[in-house]
Amino acid sequence: MNPGDLAVDCVRSLSPYVPGKPIEELERELGVKNIVKLASNENPFGPSPCAIAAMHAALADAWLYPDGSGHQLKHKLAARLGVAVDQITLGNGSNDVLVLIADAFLQPGLEAVYSQYAFAVYPIVVQAVGAQGVVTPALGAESAMPLGHDLDAMRRAITPQTRVVFVANPNNPTGTWAPADDLRRFVKSVPPHVIVVLDEAYFEYAGGLDIQNGISWLADFPNLVVVRTFSKAWGLAGLRVGYGVSHPSVAAMLNRVRQAFNVSSVALAGAAAALDDEAHVSKAVSIAVAERQRVARELCALGTRTIPTAGNFLLIHAGPGATRHFEALLRAGIIVRPVANYQLPEYLRVTLGTVEQNDRFLSAWRQLLIA
Repeated sequence: MNPGDLAVDCVRSLSPYVPGKPIEELERELGVKNIVKLASNENPFGPSPCAIAAMHAALADAWLYPDGSGHQLKHKLAARLGVAVDQITLGNGSNDVLVLIADAFLQPGLEAVYSQYAFAVYPIVVQAVGAQGVVTPALGAESAMPLGHDLDAMRRAITPQTRVVFVANPNNPTGTWAPADDLRRFVKSVPPHVIVVLDEAYFEYAGGLDIQNGISWLADFPNLVVVRTFSKAWGLAGLRVGYGVSHPSVAAMLNRVRQAFNVSSVALAGAAAALDDEAHVSKAVSIAVAERQRVARELCALGTRTIPTAGNFLLIHAGPGATRHFEALLRAGIIVRPVANYQLPEYLRVTLGTVEQNDRFLSAWRQLLIA
């Protein structure tokens, strides 16, 4: 017998999360140099110099365990967000907070609701604890927000067995969003026996679009958990640090299942220092917002349809040849993200990089279309 077969059924049947192709892997496979990675929605401008300096300083104490309470970071977040310290749960990236929510609130016999084309981690964390995922159909192609969350369908899917609803707004991988008032009405309609997880990983990229600040809703909805990350706009993806903000009683449950020292000392120091450099983040975000408009216009002029987005990426319709186009871009030294694992085999997701990186992608895309 293969000893792996001893794993519980819900784990053995899991399809693991597949991250974007690393630069080093493409170099090994094809010998390509001067690679541009536009696959994982990272901030191409990286972290603040303040964060880099703090991380270097933290290395001197790398022989010590981190502060398991994350005291400095939690207090700075609480002051910035206008919440109490006991409302915050730190995670090894926001993915870790999603795992904690599933561990604390789901089990066999309970259900979690999420939309078609929602973030791939939701079904993974639900299945890993033996709960049942309930997937609601996304909005249709004729909608003003094609592939977006159908909040009415999600509300109808809630039953007495539902314990968690996951809503990413803006959503990954589509970039779509529900207007703030519509989303607030949805949260208000959810019965109190259900935890609403509002995933705001791309919150900073709103850029004037009608995106909610879910943290301002916490006082009205004690069953709401808002999840954010330092991986995107703050440029700290490699550190793995995110956080959830919730009612203190919910945070207490999450902290019961949270592993000790789940955020490293270097990550704690870098994230805390990053909060002091709002100008760095604002500049990176403003470029991303301007570029998503420009690149979408350029693609439209080429006859390539894009899905409306409030993130730092574009979901583009590449047609039946999406896999072939993805591989051709790899040979040109450009890594984008195929999304067939989201049941979107004709689409590619393209992170918005620097102006120069985006121009290189657009040039390569033009060449593919005329080849």
